[in-house]
Amino acid sequence: MTLLAADIGNASTVLGMIRDGEVGSHWRVATHEHRTADEWAVLLRGLLGPEAAEISGISVCATVPAVLNSWREMLMRHFSDIPHLVVEPGVRTGVPILVDNPREVGTDRIINALAAANDFGGPAIVVDFGGTATTFDVIDSEGRYVGGAITPGIEISLEALGRRGAQLRMVELVRPRGVIGKNTVEALQSGMLFGVASQVEGMVERIIGALGVAAGDVRVIATGYLAELVVDECRCFTDHSPWLTLRGLEKVFLRNVK
Repeated sequence: MTLLAADIGNASTVLGMIRDGEVGSHWRVATHEHRTADEWAVLLRGLLGPEAAEISGISVCATVPAVLNSWREMLMRHFSDIPHLVVEPGVRTGVPILVDNPREVGTDRIINALAAANDFGGPAIVVDFGGTATTFDVIDSEGRYVGGAITPGIEISLEALGRRGAQLRMVELVRPRGVIGKNTVEALQSGMLFGVASQVEGMVERIIGALGVAAGDVRVIATGYLAELVVDECRCFTDHSPWLTLRGLEKVFLRNVK
């Protein structure tokens, strides 16, 4: 089976072709709320090229309702002959969700929990580095989703500093020469990179303490397109799984679509 998996986030949409559990061709495009179903179809077919003919299933999760509506329309009009799944409340994941209101939890976070529980087992913590938010999702030793935390993402934090700081500006997200910045650009880069790394390590330590288990018994998994920037600066990660969400989309598709 060749599956097209789509993770539609607030800032960007990640697309990947999955064959027998392995992610092949992949793309990241901006998520525009005003892009129509026809425009999404043109964009997809342009990216996929000849690979479009190989698709035997499509699996989608989204955190942007307006874009999800466009995708539903696109799937019905342009890909109606291909089985597809939109992850939403009621879709079987096999992951018990032990939070106050399961419907409030972003579908991408549930999909991450599913993939982590299947690929790594529990207890586990998934740290997803998105541009808008960095999320922490927690799976206990029985493979149940027990909650998590959300912090502002690296890109949105940097953007806010550039907008609100009179003498600050947008800078490239790269590792500076050292933690002590010698100029404004390096100071911003240091604050973003090492500040986020310290935040992640502190949050992971607190979550492990709340779980009441030994730190060595917990898998801590980094994912998201900004993970590569931070993962080497953190001592807490046991695994880096760039395509965790796409792999989870494949697993939930196989659970629900015959």
